[in-house]
Amino acid sequence: MDGVREHGAVASELIGNQPENEMLVAFYRGRFLSRPLFLGYEERVRLQADLENLHSALTSLPERLFGGDLGAFARAVGMTDVQVSAILRSRGAAVTKQIRADMYVDESGFKLLEYNMGSALGGIDVGEMSRALLEHPLMREFAEKHRLGYTDFTTEKLHDIVAESGFAPDDDPVVVIADWPSSYVDLAPYIALTVDHWRARGMNVHGCHVGELEVRDGAVRLGDVKVDIIHRLFLIEDLLESEEAVALLDPVLDAAAAGQVKIFTPMESEAFASKGALAMLSDEGNRHLLTEEERESLDRILPWTRMLRPGKVTLENGELVEMLDYVLAHQEDLVLKPTLLHGGQGVLLGWEEQVTPEVWREQVTAGLDGPYLVQRRVDPLTEYFPDEQGELVPWLLVWGIFGAQRGFGGIYARGTTLESKAGVVNTASGAYAGTGLHELGPDETA
Repeated sequence: MDGVREHGAVASELIGNQPENEMLVAFYRGRFLSRPLFLGYEERVRLQADLENLHSALTSLPERLFGGDLGAFARAVGMTDVQVSAILRSRGAAVTKQIRADMYVDESGFKLLEYNMGSALGGIDVGEMSRALLEHPLMREFAEKHRLGYTDFTTEKLHDIVAESGFAPDDDPVVVIADWPSSYVDLAPYIALTVDHWRARGMNVHGCHVGELEVRDGAVRLGDVKVDIIHRLFLIEDLLESEEAVALLDPVLDAAAAGQVKIFTPMESEAFASKGALAMLSDEGNRHLLTEEERESLDRILPWTRMLRPGKVTLENGELVEMLDYVLAHQEDLVLKPTLLHGGQGVLLGWEEQVTPEVWREQVTAGLDGPYLVQRRVDPLTEYFPDEQGELVPWLLVWGIFGAQRGFGGIYARGTTLESKAGVVNTASGAYAGTGLHELGPDETA
């Protein structure tokens, strides 16, 4: 920040050439943060270990709680029979390592808000963002002085698409980036630009929506092209869009179950990414099933999270309270969330002005015994970003920490000014996007 003041740099120059990058503009609508976030080496090592422990705990829940029954686990986190059927027909040899942990940073460190798992992760272009930011002399010199680098998540994603689908690097599988028909209308330009970008990196890839895929002659095809891997942008919730949705996807899922095509990532990842799974990990009654390392990591990063169910519940201090009475009496300390929806849909922040006690009671009561949970409020630290006058402005930031087969996958930042009073930080509702640089370790190079 001192360097920004001394240099006289303003937001529009600090963001580099991001506004000239068609792919970035197509997805992020030209709204870019005026600096990266910064992550120290020791912080990164501990955070990565905590997220790996979280992943191992999450992916073992079906075994630890449901006798290995993935379907029972999926139902317990709120999925319908149609969704469970899709999950059971689209399973991988191992659960994917492609994740993005959305986190706040408070005075004690990183705190998990949401754990996204699978192929439909927003923010995958953080490598392009980092390269653009480092074009500015001030940022480039600062990064060199403090040994800062970045991880290109696109590189990690392309590696994992091939590796997790069971192909060797030299196999050159045919990949399609497949979206759902209703969302493809808006996302098609970005998908087309992403296809060009991935082809330039050596991947044999095409773009489409699910309705353009056909199953014939023992294979999935896009026109005359035989498809080896479907890179899935469609979500488990898309199956609930209409009666026709299931019929649309059924042939593809049957082909995957028959080994005629690989889906990256399999639908099972959506069950592990459910917020309901986080409630299972947070539940005091399940702590004995976790390893000591898993418990320590979860105590550091996972806020108190419980399914919204009638009956007694244990607080952080061990006190036993009646769930409904406690939630109604502590509205300003809690968030109400659906277990399965994405992008902040259905989230109710108890402390917002428009959420009156009457509204809170109505929504909590309606969600009781349904696919909803409550989570302890996290008060994030304020971050400061240069504006167009070079002044430092306070912002609310969400850190998106990527993970992949080879470990740490990079940083995706989303933010809004405190002045905007936005409750949920989401690019679809106007948040700005950016990335982060991390301090390199003793044996790492930029």
